[in-house]
Amino acid sequence: MAQNIALVGIGKIAVDQHVPALAASPDWTLAATVSRSGSVPGIMSFTDLDAMLADRPDIPVISLCLPPVPRFAYAEKALRAGRHVMLEKPPGATLAEVHALSDLARDRGVTLYATWHSRMAAGVAQARQWLADKVVTRARITWKEDVRKWHPGQDWVFEPGGMGVFDPGSNALSILTHILPKPVHVTAATLFYPENRQTPIAAEVQFSGDVSGDFDWRQTGPQTWNIDVETAGGSLRLSQGGAALTIDSVAREVGKNREYPSLYSHMAGLVDRGESDVDLAPMVHIADAMTLGRRVTVDPFQF
Repeated sequence: MAQNIALVGIGKIAVDQHVPALAASPDWTLAATVSRSGSVPGIMSFTDLDAMLADRPDIPVISLCLPPVPRFAYAEKALRAGRHVMLEKPPGATLAEVHALSDLARDRGVTLYATWHSRMAAGVAQARQWLADKVVTRARITWKEDVRKWHPGQDWVFEPGGMGVFDPGSNALSILTHILPKPVHVTAATLFYPENRQTPIAAEVQFSGDVSGDFDWRQTGPQTWNIDVETAGGSLRLSQGGAALTIDSVAREVGKNREYPSLYSHMAGLVDRGESDVDLAPMVHIADAMTLGRRVTVDPFQF
């Protein structure tokens, strides 16, 4: 039987991805929303999380779609109220706060799921399986998109904690950390900051093992979301953000892309088993790049 779930933060990502995924899910019923400015037609709406938690004890799961900076306070309240919690990516503004939430969820005996939707892209599982017994000789992330298209007018992405280009870059890093047979670490980075912004609009990151990443939010026209991996036993490319897979120049059949439906299916399993899933490997790479990164100032950016 489907369980009730509440969505907190009814912005672009919630409307575009979470609401349709829940509407089609056999596991969940969207029972309420919490947002200061958005709502979903036909669904009970609140503007305050405390009010929703008090009024709807029948909702055991909260899915948080807020930007990273305010998310911790909402997650902490929900966990202390005994609710299971899903965190949109990246799961928080800092590593420490997500560790704190993980500890709290364990102490309260509830589920915490730090979601990485790109890991659910159609080609990722096959890529991971193919690479499992390979020796990687080189890997390259090329993740270039138009911030005006995907984050229109969302100034929070350029504020402290917004992570800038690493917000979409975390999608690539979530795939990379999932498919490589051995972990890598950041060794150097160059970060490109608009002179009027607080977070980078582009980044070049070097990892151990001849792995590199080129992230850019200034690309117009066709968007590029590729990961190329070379091994002693062949090469692969994940493209379209992981939705398409080519191995040794031959396209593989990977099926329909179902990223957000797969997240909610996984959450249902975690709750049923009484487990949590909080993998912070992509955020570790972001934090390390920000620590090691050489700063370069570039032209101002305006939406």
